[in-house]
Amino acid sequence: MATIALSAIGMALGGAIGGSVMGLSMATIGRAAGAAIGRRIDQQVMGGGSAAIEGPRIDRFRLTGATEGADIQQVFGRMRVAGQVIWASQFKERSTTVQGNSSTPTVTTYRYSVSLALALCEGQVGRIGRIWADGTEISPGSLNLRLYDGRMDQQPDPKIAAVEGMQNTPAYRGTAYVVIENMALARFENRIPQLTFEVMRPADTSHNEVMQRITGAVLGAGTGAYTLATSQVHVSGGFAAQRAVNTNTPLGGSDFTVSMDAMQGELPQCQSV
Repeated sequence: MATIALSAIGMALGGAIGGSVMGLSMATIGRAAGAAIGRRIDQQVMGGGSAAIEGPRIDRFRLTGATEGADIQQVFGRMRVAGQVIWASQFKERSTTVQGNSSTPTVTTYRYSVSLALALCEGQVGRIGRIWADGTEISPGSLNLRLYDGRMDQQPDPKIAAVEGMQNTPAYRGTAYVVIENMALARFENRIPQLTFEVMRPADTSHNEVMQRITGAVLGAGTGAYTLATSQVHVSGGFAAQRAVNTNTPLGGSDFTVSMDAMQGELPQCQSV
C-alpha cells in the first residue's frame, strides 16, 4: 500500500514543481522516487522478499524391500526380480542456498543420496539386463552400480567395507547382489524407489558350458532404416527438437550396440560376428 500511496504523492509533488530533468518530467521523477520509498516501507512492514524460504527437508526414510528373515529367491533362466535390501548407508544430505536481494528471498533446497546393497537371488548369475524404478525402466548407466554374480569366492564390496569396516563386511558368497553407490533421490521425490532387475541365470551347468564355448555368431540382416547403425542417428522432431530413430530403450546407445552388449553378456567368449 505504501508503494501505491507514495507513488501518487510523489507524482503530485513533482507535477506541482513542474519542469523536467534530462527529458523526464518532474511528475515522472516524483512518482519513481515515491514508489522506491514506498517499496522499502512495504518490505520492512510486510516482510515481502526478506523472509528466507527453505525447501522440504526429510527427517527419516523408509527402506524399500527390507524384510527381515525373507527367503532368498531362486532364479532359472530370465526373470524380473525385486531386490531385497541387505545393507544401506546413512542418508547424505546436501543443501544449496541461493542468496536473495531486496526483492527476492533467500532460498535453500535439499538433496539426498544413499548407498545400498540389494540381494537378487541364490547362486551365480550370468548378468543383469534391464532395471526398473517404480515400474519405469531406467538406464543402468544412470546408476553407479556394481554386480556381484554370486560366486563362492567373491570378495566384500569396498563401499560397504569403507563404511562398516572390513572385519564387519560379509562377502555374501553364493548370493548374487548389486551395490548402488550414492544414488541421487531427487528424481524419485527424495525417497528410495521400488527397484526390480532383469536377472539372467543359466538353467543348468551344461547350458552354461555351451554358452562359454561359443566364439562366433552370425548376424542376420536387419529391417528398418539405421537398424545396423553403430551410433545414434538423430532426425528433427519439429521446433528444433531431435530424436534418435534407432534408439528404443533407455539403456543408452543405439539398438545395435545395446544388442551387442546383451549378446556379449550371454556369450562372454564370442570374439567375432
